[in-house]
Amino acid sequence: MTRRGLLVPALGAFLASVAAAFSPLAVLNAIGPRDPGVRRVARDVAYGEDPRQTFDVFAPTAPAGARRPVLVLFYGGGWDSGSKDVYGWAAQALAARGFVVALPDYRLVPEVHFPTFVEDAAAATAKVAEVAATCGGDPARLGVLGHSAGAHLAMMITLDARYLADIGQPDLIRAAAGLAGPYDFLPFDVPASINAFGQWPTPRQTQPLTYARADAPPLWLGHGTADVVVHDEDTILLDAKMRRLGGRSEAKLYPGLNHADLIATFAPLFRRKAPVLADVSAFFHRELG
Repeated sequence: MTRRGLLVPALGAFLASVAAAFSPLAVLNAIGPRDPGVRRVARDVAYGEDPRQTFDVFAPTAPAGARRPVLVLFYGGGWDSGSKDVYGWAAQALAARGFVVALPDYRLVPEVHFPTFVEDAAAATAKVAEVAATCGGDPARLGVLGHSAGAHLAMMITLDARYLADIGQPDLIRAAAGLAGPYDFLPFDVPASINAFGQWPTPRQTQPLTYARADAPPLWLGHGTADVVVHDEDTILLDAKMRRLGGRSEAKLYPGLNHADLIATFAPLFRRKAPVLADVSAFFHRELG
């Protein structure tokens, strides 16, 4: 394992199992309990022609006096697994805290490689902004977040301005959060990173840390200190570089939490373990209004 390696071989199966029918996260989605006062307001909204280029939208059932802030949530899975059908509970948890939440699928390795899945994240975010008003959301108050590989996607489209500029939406993202994210994981020496990024001729272009900048949207970065899949050093390094350049960033390390905990604590069953959901929600309410 490298200093900031993404996966050790013994843990590769864990990330692959995220999308499996009986994975721990799938069980959370199946058995609940669920946050009340939330409903799915749109299903399988297309943002491209591929079957995986769709998203669902969740929103509070209570009427609001004004349109609500919008979040786009990207799940993890090592860039080669995952499904929005497994993560409804996480989107619902955020919606119960006053957000309109879109949950996209995106194309996966080996069918695609970098930068296609990042381009999908940008395209999904742009489409969410397009339809947000019909779901009670305010596209002018839009944030993105993700867990693990999903955090990589969220930070890439936030920090590397080319992705959204290329589709005519350079100022779309107003704030971004990453949970247990890989932001600086060179060299590619484990299957997940080799398969997803190894064909790209300029490795540094695949790393969110490369694109830290003073004028980026504000960031919130969370990590567990017991994470052996993606080391908390990735969060520490990105936060430090953002601050050094004059950008807005805050990082929070959660003692004893592992890689899966950072998203599992969104579920009511595990919410008392750490206030990750409360911290992320407070950040977005503060930054998006």
